[in-house]
Amino acid sequence: MYALGVDLGTTFTAAATWRAGHAEIASLGSRAAAVPSVVLLREDETFLTGEPANRRGLTEPHRVAREFKRRFGDTTPILLGGVPYSAEALMGRLLRWTLDEVATREGGAPRAITVSHPANWGPYKTDLLRQAVRLSGVEDPVSFTTEPEAAAVFYASQQRIDTGAVVAVYDLGGGTFDAAVLRKTVTGFEILGQPEGIERLGGIDFDAAVFHHVVQALGGKLDELDEDDPSAIAAVSRLREECVAAKEALSADTDASIPVLLPNVSTEVRLTRGELESMVRPALYGSIEALRRALRSAAVEAEQLHSVLLVGGSSRMPIVAQLVAAELNRPVAVDAHPKHAVALGAARLAGAPLAPASGPAPGTAAARGSATVTIHHPPTRSTGSAPVSAPPRPTSPAGPSSPPAAGTSYAPAGPTPAVSTSVTPPQQMPNAPVSPPPVAARPVSSPPRQAPPPRQAQPEQATMRMPPAVFATGRAGSAPAPTSPAPGWSRPSGYDYAPPPPAPPRRGGRTALLAAVAVLVVALAGAAVWVNRDRLGLTSAGGGPTTPATTAAGATAPPLPAAEQCTKKIQANPRWVCITQAFFDNEKFVVEYNAEWAGPPPQNTGGFHLHIYGGDGKNPPAERMGNQSDQRGRFYLEDKQPSVRSVTGGNYRDIIGNSPKVCARISDAADILVKDNDGGYETGNCVTIQDRS
Repeated sequence: MYALGVDLGTTFTAAATWRAGHAEIASLGSRAAAVPSVVLLREDETFLTGEPANRRGLTEPHRVAREFKRRFGDTTPILLGGVPYSAEALMGRLLRWTLDEVATREGGAPRAITVSHPANWGPYKTDLLRQAVRLSGVEDPVSFTTEPEAAAVFYASQQRIDTGAVVAVYDLGGGTFDAAVLRKTVTGFEILGQPEGIERLGGIDFDAAVFHHVVQALGGKLDELDEDDPSAIAAVSRLREECVAAKEALSADTDASIPVLLPNVSTEVRLTRGELESMVRPALYGSIEALRRALRSAAVEAEQLHSVLLVGGSSRMPIVAQLVAAELNRPVAVDAHPKHAVALGAARLAGAPLAPASGPAPGTAAARGSATVTIHHPPTRSTGSAPVSAPPRPTSPAGPSSPPAAGTSYAPAGPTPAVSTSVTPPQQMPNAPVSPPPVAARPVSSPPRQAPPPRQAQPEQATMRMPPAVFATGRAGSAPAPTSPAPGWSRPSGYDYAPPPPAPPRRGGRTALLAAVAVLVVALAGAAVWVNRDRLGLTSAGGGPTTPATTAAGATAPPLPAAEQCTKKIQANPRWVCITQAFFDNEKFVVEYNAEWAGPPPQNTGGFHLHIYGGDGKNPPAERMGNQSDQRGRFYLEDKQPSVRSVTGGNYRDIIGNSPKVCARISDAADILVKDNDGGYETGNCVTIQDRS
């Protein structure tokens, strides 16, 4: 009994089996485990697939179909010997051949099958993929997964990833590019935001660039050939294969020679790695920008990533890892066989229903026959400012990040997906250290980082004391009642949350006398302030007294101006948010707030959350800060308490910028603002941003 994962790629197809808690790559070809995604129709109306079709296609190019995954959804038929076929029909034949080949080697059909597809495929293309599966005649249960999810599942089997950690997948295959951001959950991975992709960017485009380089080096020799001459056609096809081989060789070597054996010329063309990189670098910059768009869509900063996973055969080019690491300044993980990662992850997902309750989870068991993932850390930049958060430095490719300093609590972070049925509180999760009493353990945004060095003593007003992770329902200004941390809430790492100062040593009777006098003076002063409270402007906009908000450590936060205070009208709404203070320093932009969610904890994906934006308190108007508006403004999503963003990141730079104030409103899962009791959007307030740099 085994399960099967299939990766139907643009240029190569790979499959993997899952049995008894282990995943193995299945050998489909005689020369390699992965086979070319090629289908050929012979004159006797039978089909060849994989390596035989690729070889015969050199002499019968009018009967062969290559790279038809790029034509998925195209209504124009593909002609094989004059016979029209749709791309999904050819995909179905390729899948049928793959299943038969594996069944022959394994001695029977699989119990479950998982087929992967690009993350940016919409409902139309995924429905066509289901049609292709039906056309293949598969009777076994078939499930579908995105390629980034499958790659992340495989990576999680090789490296330790804590629940709540966020990873990015950079999938550069033979014909397409995909970028996605995923968060590790208790049961697997969930996609954050909207995946991005480039439909026509991959290894075949780089092959074409190398072939063009050879054509330029030969002058006009290629134009002299007869296009109808079978020997000339075969010679050009072999030349294209030599170009592919040279490109792949340059991943390990610094130069390669491309033999040219044409009817009218026999020579060699030399190609160096530097020349190849100059050809592909502009296209790779486009892929980096697509990855950044995926990060912005997920409301994730680059420094919040655990690592970037490189998937796909073209990701083996050294320049890919160099560019990704340099641009994002995060560790980059590359498998020795990136063509196999998606198939191995899909096999684990297919085997999940077959796994016994006491057996290893498909996302955690080690893969048999798979090489260890290699971690590449970003290079140190010689110029420019240092990144806000340095990447974690594992001591070994398979080991976890360095442990935090003593007395510091780190735990997985990020909202729990709505599909999860149960969640273990952070302080009960295995491998999640808990801070010693009396400080309550609080979740911290992942990836784990080393504790910041101890800071010198600072004046009381410069010490930041954060409110607890969860607030009891109450009026603004009242001291929040701490409760147990709710699943899905997290604390940002890399920020100094100062403990309350130690109580001074007790002194003798003289000290007690002085203290009594001081209490009497304070009481008289308080009475005078109360009598003159209206004259001093110490009444709230709702008509009642407003007590300055206190932090978890007991220190009083600076009172907000009357125009910025959270009114009773705001708090009368079923869901509301009240910003208590906002400031930025040399590293972070911090927004502290109280909120009432009237239900489960907030989630950026699949639940209620905040829309945070900059302005002057009136402009831009709140009604533009959601998908309910045709003229949607700029905002970022938040489900963590407090909200912390890097001052060098896009959320702060592009959305807050030089705005004097920051505002917050409640939004639903569709990014549509929640209306207040009057039908407007006043579910939150705006406060002035303090400069603490």
